[in-house]
Formats: sequence, structure tokens, C-alpha cells
Amino acid sequence: MLLLAALAGLAAALSLVAVLVPQQAEATGPNARHARQLQVAERAVYEARLQRTLAGIHSARDQAWKWEGVMLAHHAPYAASAERSQSLGYRRSVLALWTARARQAQYRAQHPPRLKAWLCIHHYEGAWNDPNGPYYGGLQMDLTFQHEYGAALLRRKGTADHWTPLEQIWVAERAYRSGRGFYPWPNTARWCGLI
Repeated sequence: MLLLAALAGLAAALSLVAVLVPQQAEATGPNARHARQLQVAERAVYEARLQRTLAGIHSARDQAWKWEGVMLAHHAPYAASAERSQSLGYRRSVLALWTARARQAQYRAQHPPRLKAWLCIHHYEGAWNDPNGPYYGGLQMDLTFQHEYGAALLRRKGTADHWTPLEQIWVAERAYRSGRGFYPWPNTARWCGLI
């Protein structure tokens, strides 16, 4: 009786092996290799999308920082959370955030407050690239003024005649906001009706 039970168990084990071995062969056959190749290819495409999205985030962040720099404003903080995330959806949301920030910063930088007033003052002052000291640029700023209100630009680009018109206007705006108003340009500000 014991012998019959043992033989029945052995027969069951052999039939189980016969069922499993062909399935295992299928898992390593050409279909399985093709499935693995597809998975690898899909992963590579996903990784490429992750990298493109991250590059877009960096580009939008750099644009936002560029325009904030023109306004002499502090850079929006960057936490680098997208670098740590493998979620394409999350990276896309970060990209959308930085793209919006870049657009807003560009708009603000290109539309400074009192733009018409600064353009009027410029009309009676020098060319934007006027290199003749002691007053430089389109708003005729002397070195003391440039150092006080545009020190970073002065260090990076030299005197105001090397700055863009927007950079010159934002330095003048910084002086205005410091409480000096339009008084550094007494004659031209009067002609423009600003003081």
C-alpha cells in the first residue's frame, strides 16, 4: 500500500515536471526574447522623454533667471526635485511651472514701471551705447551711480554703455525705488514733467 502511494506520488511529480518544462522553455523562447526587447525599447523611450523634459526644465529655469537678472531681482528658487523623480508626469508639471515663470519674468522685464518716463529721459540724454565718461549709456549714469545700483552688471559687463537698454532702465528703476526718484536727472526729468 505504501509502495502504491509512493508510485502515485512519483507519477504526479513526473507529470508536473512534464507540464512545467515546456512552459519554462516558452519563457526563454523567441516570444519571451521579443517581449524583453520591447520592454527595453519602451524603457529607453521613457528615459529619453525624461531627459528631454529635464532639459526643457533647465532651459525654462535659465530663461526665468536671465529675465530676473535683467530686473536685478532674486532668482526664483530651484529645488532640483525633478532630477530625483522618475515620474514623467511630475517632470512635465515642473516644466509647465518653469515655462510659466519664464514667460512672466520676460513680460515683467520687458515692461518696467515708468518705462515712458525713462524713455523720455533717454530722449534728452545720450545714446544707449554712449561710452564717453564720466556719464555712460542712454541714461548717462556715472560710475558711482552704476556701482551703487548696478554693481553686478558693472562687474560682469563693464560700464553702462555695454548694458542693454532694459538693463540700464532697471538700474535707474532701482535708484528710483531707493527713494531718489527722478532727481539724478534733474534737467531732463523737468523737461519730461517728472519733477
